[in-house]
Amino acid sequence: MQRRIICGVVFFFSFKTRYMSDTMYVSKTAFEKMQQELKHMKSVERPAASRAIAEAREKGDLKENAEYDSAKEAQGMLEARMALLESQIANSRIVDESEIDISKVSILTRVTITNMTSKKTVTYQIVGEAEADLKANKISVSSPIGQGLIGKQKGEVAEVKAPNGILKFKIEEISL
Repeated sequence: MQRRIICGVVFFFSFKTRYMSDTMYVSKTAFEKMQQELKHMKSVERPAASRAIAEAREKGDLKENAEYDSAKEAQGMLEARMALLESQIANSRIVDESEIDISKVSILTRVTITNMTSKKTVTYQIVGEAEADLKANKISVSSPIGQGLIGKQKGEVAEVKAPNGILKFKIEEISL
């Protein structure tokens, strides 16, 4: 783990961080959303952070100015978020839904699975890390369940290694 200090804020970076070097597979919608978020940060949030620093600077001595320190810290965090988002955008690959083979589980497919132990059936969409949202039934391709399902066909049983043991899921249906 690497430690960096930016504007008085300590950030910890892991060398295993997927966002910094590996390709991220995203839908066109997710890619556009990331671009819009970065544009908003650059055009709205960055100028607001600069104004907050300028206002705090006008209030006097910078050595004992908590408002100035807070504004600089917020700016540092914003710059770090922007750098991360820029890296994600640079390493993104847009997956075209028209090229997806639904004969097997792959990224952007919806897969209905049945837990062989509990007999509970659920439908998940396999997505890139940036789009993962369990509440919306979107699981990451790099999650344990996502990894266990990738490449499986309808009717097959996927074995997923989990902290509480091996889970078995039967693939009931694959769709877009």
